[in-house]
Amino acid sequence: MSPRGSWLLQHLHTLCLLTSCTADLCNWRGSGLVGSREVSGSVQQVRLRCSAGSVTWFSPRHALRVVLQPNVWSARHAAVCVKALRGFRGAAVYVERTASLELLLQDGESPEQVRCFRPHKAQGAAIFLQASPQSHAGPSVVGFRYELLRENSSATEVQTNTLQAACRPCNDLEILKAICSSDFVVRGSISNVSHDSERQTSVVEVQNGRVYRQRSGVFEREPDVSGSWHGHIHTLLQCGVKAGAGQFLFTGAELFGEAWLGCAPRFKDFQALYHSAKRAHQMPCDFSID
Repeated sequence: MSPRGSWLLQHLHTLCLLTSCTADLCNWRGSGLVGSREVSGSVQQVRLRCSAGSVTWFSPRHALRVVLQPNVWSARHAAVCVKALRGFRGAAVYVERTASLELLLQDGESPEQVRCFRPHKAQGAAIFLQASPQSHAGPSVVGFRYELLRENSSATEVQTNTLQAACRPCNDLEILKAICSSDFVVRGSISNVSHDSERQTSVVEVQNGRVYRQRSGVFEREPDVSGSWHGHIHTLLQCGVKAGAGQFLFTGAELFGEAWLGCAPRFKDFQALYHSAKRAHQMPCDFSID
């Protein structure tokens, strides 16, 4: 752990500098410039009680401690995901562990990058923001969105490098598990693939789709009479995804209102695998492609 992390741990119980530490139960916006003068070695304290929201810290100074303790934590959230907002600059973000801090987001992190972790306490999680010395030189802002994921969400696997694994084809067992546990299962064709070098991601545009399952409204019906579905799926730029002919079965996780690619076999290949597994009674769940 860095010296700055050690300094932060030693000041966890200092006085909260804010008159009101939270604007509401889900979101917080505040400044490190509290009052007419700064107090050396101070830690601002924030407590949020929602499963999703945002934190925006203007002119960061010293440190900010954000405790995520939602009223619905008893639902056994398995992971917390944090997404840096554009313009993230002026502080580093850490996760509290037992007697240590784990770096989550670096100062100047690439915009809108997602990092996930599993809290070590069942009742909540604590996130620390440590202001960088150069943040005093001029205006800066640190912001992130957070989302708590339930145990049965396929997005909980993001923190175990599911996104990295997306660059390799899934084997038969992984495909069968994916259709049972993924946040979305959609059949469709690829109409376009665009690349974002700043976010280091690619976006696959899916059309003529059929939705078997989705957790939220990532995929929407076309306004025409066809009744087909349309949507966008994100993956890593390094995967080199390209448009291909034919239909695919797309599976994956939903994070911050975006679909992230998991397994995506060609549909005709999935059909053969599906019928073979059904005949052998090896399907891990009830699923129908009819």
